[in-house]
Amino acid sequence: MRFVLYYLIVLGSSYVISTYGPHQRAQKTGDILLGGLFPIHFGVASKDQDLAARPESTQCVRFNFRGFRWLQAMIFAIDEINNSSDLLPNITLGYRIFDTCNTVSKALEATLSFVAQNKIESLNLDEFCNCTDHIPATIAVVGAAGSAVSTAVANLLGLFYIPQISYASSSRLLSNKNQYKSFMRTIPTDDYQATAMADIIEYFEWNWVIAVASDDDYGRPGIEKFEKEMEERDICIHLNELISQYFEDHEIQALADRIENSTAKVIVVFASGPDVEPLIKEMVRRNITDRTWLASEAWASSSLIAKPKYLDVVAGTIGVALKAGHIPGFRGFLQQVKPKRDSHNEFVREFWEETFNCYLEDSPRQHESENGSTSFRPLCTGEEDITNVETPYLDFTHLRISYNVYVAVYSIAQALQDILICTHGQGLFANHSCADLKKMEAWQVLKQLRHLNYTNSMGEKMHFDENADLAANYTIINWHRSPEDGSVLFQEVGYYNMHIKRGAKLFIDKTQILWNGYSSEVPFSNCSEDCEPGTRKGIIDSMPTCCFECTECSDGEYSNHKDASVCIKCPYNSWSNGNHTFCFLKEIEFLSWTEPFGIALAICAVLGVFMTTFVMGVFVRYRNTPIVKATNRELSYVLLFSLICCFSSSLIFIGEPQDWTCRLRQPAFGISFVLCISCILVKTNRVLLVFEAKIPTSLHRKWWGLNLQFLLVFLCTFVQVMICVVWLYNAPPSSYRNHDIDEIIFITCNEGSVMALGFLIGYTCLLAAICFFFAFKSRKLPENFTEAKFITFSMLIFFIVWISFIPAYFSTYGKFVSAVEVIAILASSFGMLACIFFNKIYIILFKPSSNTTEEVRCSTAAHAFKVAAKATLKHNTAARKKSGSIGGSSASSPSSSISLKTNGNDSDAGKHKPRMSFGSGTVTLSLSFEESRRSSLM
Repeated sequence: MRFVLYYLIVLGSSYVISTYGPHQRAQKTGDILLGGLFPIHFGVASKDQDLAARPESTQCVRFNFRGFRWLQAMIFAIDEINNSSDLLPNITLGYRIFDTCNTVSKALEATLSFVAQNKIESLNLDEFCNCTDHIPATIAVVGAAGSAVSTAVANLLGLFYIPQISYASSSRLLSNKNQYKSFMRTIPTDDYQATAMADIIEYFEWNWVIAVASDDDYGRPGIEKFEKEMEERDICIHLNELISQYFEDHEIQALADRIENSTAKVIVVFASGPDVEPLIKEMVRRNITDRTWLASEAWASSSLIAKPKYLDVVAGTIGVALKAGHIPGFRGFLQQVKPKRDSHNEFVREFWEETFNCYLEDSPRQHESENGSTSFRPLCTGEEDITNVETPYLDFTHLRISYNVYVAVYSIAQALQDILICTHGQGLFANHSCADLKKMEAWQVLKQLRHLNYTNSMGEKMHFDENADLAANYTIINWHRSPEDGSVLFQEVGYYNMHIKRGAKLFIDKTQILWNGYSSEVPFSNCSEDCEPGTRKGIIDSMPTCCFECTECSDGEYSNHKDASVCIKCPYNSWSNGNHTFCFLKEIEFLSWTEPFGIALAICAVLGVFMTTFVMGVFVRYRNTPIVKATNRELSYVLLFSLICCFSSSLIFIGEPQDWTCRLRQPAFGISFVLCISCILVKTNRVLLVFEAKIPTSLHRKWWGLNLQFLLVFLCTFVQVMICVVWLYNAPPSSYRNHDIDEIIFITCNEGSVMALGFLIGYTCLLAAICFFFAFKSRKLPENFTEAKFITFSMLIFFIVWISFIPAYFSTYGKFVSAVEVIAILASSFGMLACIFFNKIYIILFKPSSNTTEEVRCSTAAHAFKVAAKATLKHNTAARKKSGSIGGSSASSPSSSISLKTNGNDSDAGKHKPRMSFGSGTVTLSLSFEESRRSSLM
C-alpha cells in the first residue's frame, strides 16, 4: 500500500516538477518562497470527458475580481516586507501563486507543486528519481479560500508539515489538529459564525426560518452547528436544504418551489457566492421579493450576488461579515496595476481584458468568451485608466478577506523574524536550540507559527489559539440600494464580538436597517402570531414547538411580555388583573372596626353591656324588694356579670386578628356562657326542688345554701376552664392569612383544633339542655319566685341560635366566620337578658304594686292551693278506683270537700296559717315570711 502511495506521488510530482504547477500563475523569486492559493475564477467549465483522447485540463470560467484583489493583497504585503528594514532585513521573500478556480482538483494540482518542492525526499523517493534538484522550497502556503478546497489541501500539506494559513476557510472541521496538523487561519471558525447568526435571529424574535447550506465541507458543518444553536433557543427550522453551483435546473426549481410555499420569511444561507447564485437567479425570475436573507461571511459581501439586477430579491440582506481592516497604501497599489508592468503576474492580463471587455495583443482568449462561443472584442492597449471603471476590484472601502490575507503574510514573516533573531538557548526546538534560517525546513516554521505572539502595525495583538484560530469578531452589514446609481451598498449596522460577556456580544442599530430595501419594520417570520401579554404559548399536537396557540393565563397567573412560554404565578399576596398582564396586591380583609358591619356589631355589643349594667344597677337599687329576693339576688348578680362578659367577649372578634386575640376570644366566650348558664341552672333547679318538696325542711335549706350554689357554679365553670387550658396548651389558635379567595386575603383565626372548639360549644350546649329541662319542669311555679317560662324561652333561643351557628360557621369564610359567631353570641346573650330580666325590670320600675309582700304571699297561696287541689283530686280518684274494685258497683264514694279556714287573728304579723280540709282529714300549710324563712325559699 505504501508503494502505491509513493507511485502516485511520483506521478503527480513528475508532472508538477516539469511544469512547476499550473501554467497560469503569479510568481517571483526570492530567498524564501511562499505559496499562494486564490479563487481567481468562480469555477470550471463542465465538460464531459469521453476519454477518446488524452484528457485535457478543465478550463476555469467567470473571473473573480475579489479573488484577484486578495491575490494582490498578498503581493502587496510581500513587497512591503521586502522593502522593510526592520522585518527580515537582507532577506527577500518570493512567491508562487496559483488559481484554485474554487475547485478541489485545481487546488490539488497547485499543491502538488508545493509538495514536490519541499523535501519530497522525506518519502525516500531518491531511489525512484532525483526530484529536488534546483527546485526552491516553499516553506508556507497562504490559502485557500473555500473550506472544501482548504480541507483537501490541508490533507496533503499536513503530510509534510508545511504550514498553511487560510484567509477565508471557516469550517469548524478544520480546527481538528489531529487530522489537519499544519492548518492555521486568520478567519474565525464557523462555530462562532453559527452562534452569531442564531443570536441575530433571536434578537429579531424570529422562530420560523429556512436554512440553506452548500453541499460541501463549509456548508454542512456550519449549518449543523447552526441547527444546534437554534435548538438551544427553541427556534425552528422549517426547511433544511443543500445547494450547489453544479445543481441541475430542475433541482434549483424544486428548491425554489419549497421556499416559495414555505410560511417562513427568513432564509439563512451558509454557502459561498457561486453556490448561492443559481438560487438567487431563480428567485429573481419568479419575482419572490418578500423574503429576508441572512448571509454567512462567504457571500455577505460577494460581488457575484451584490448586483443591481438581483437587488429586488436580496435588498435588505443581513450579512455576517468579517471585521474590516485597514491596509495603508493598498488603494494606490491596486490602481497601479498594468499588464506590462506586472508581467510576473499572469492573471493581470485576464483581469484587464475582463475589466475593459477587450483583448490584449497576442491574447489566447482573443476569440473566446466565457461560455466558449466566439465573439468579437476590441483590442486593448494595456494603458487604459483603471480608475474610470466600476469594478469590485477597486472596492477597498471594507477590506475583509484582503486584510486577512495581509495578516497571514505578516504572520509568516514575523515567524521568520523570530527564527532570525532567536538566541541559542532560548529557542523552541530541542535543547532550546534555534533554527537556521538558511537551512530552515517547513516544520520549523510551523512550530514557530504556533507560538507566534506579536502586535501588528494596526496595534492589534496577533496570536493563534490551541486550534490555530484567531479571535472571532464580525461586522453586521445590511444591503442597501444606492440612491445615485442603484448599486449595492454594504451598510454597517452592528457588530458581534465572541469574546465579551454574554448579552453584550451582539449590537445592532435597528434604525440603520432597511428591510427589503425600503422598509424600517422588522419582517415577521414566525410560525404563529405573537401571543400578547396575558397569554402563553400552548402546544399544538403534531406541530413543532414554534407553532403554538395562544392560551389565556389562569387566574392568579400573569405574563407581561409577548410570546411567554409560561405564565408566572403571582406572589402569595398578589392576584392577577383582568387581562392577566400584571399582579396587584390582594385586598386584606377582616372584621374591621371601621366597616359598617363591624361598627353595627360593636354598637350592639356595647349596647348589650350598657343594658346589662343598667339591669344590674336596678337590681342593686331594689335589692330588698320581694321580686329581687325571689330571683336569688346573689346568683342574679353573678348572672348579670357573666352576661356583661358575654357581650364584651364578642368585641374581641372584631378587629385584625392577632395571635393573642385568637387565643383569648374563644375561651372568653366559652367561659362567660358557661358561667351564665350555670347560674341559671343552679337557680332554677334550687327553686324547683324546694317547691316540689311537700314541706321545706332544714335538709333542703342546708343542701341549697348559698355557698353550695356558688360551689356548683364554680365546678361547672371549672370544667370549661380546663377544656380551654388543654386546648391552649396542645393546639393554641393563631392568626392566619387565608389566600384561598382569589383577590382577597382574609385574616382569620386558625382555631388550632376544631375538636376542642366542638368540646367548648358542646359542653355549653349540654348545660343549656339540662337548664332547659329543669326550666321546662318548673314552668308552673309562681312567677314571683322563678322565671321558668322565660328561662325556657331563653334556652330555646339559645339552642336555635347555636344549632344554626354550626352550619353557618362551616359554610362561611373569611371575616364572615367571625361575624357569624359574634351574631350568635349577641343573639343568645340578648335572648337570656331579655327573657330572664326584662319582665322583672318592668314590674320593678313600672308596676311597683306587684312588687310587695302581700302580692307575693297571695301568689304563693294560690300556687299552694292549685298543688293541693291537684293532689286531692288525684288521691280521690285513686280511692274510688280502689273502692270500686272491693265493694262493687253499688258502693258509694265518700264525699269530699275542700275548705280554706284561716285564723281570725289578723293582727298577728308574725304568723299566718291557712288551713285546708280534705274530707277525712286536715292538713295545715304554714307560710312564714320571716327573713330566715324567706331566705330558705329564695
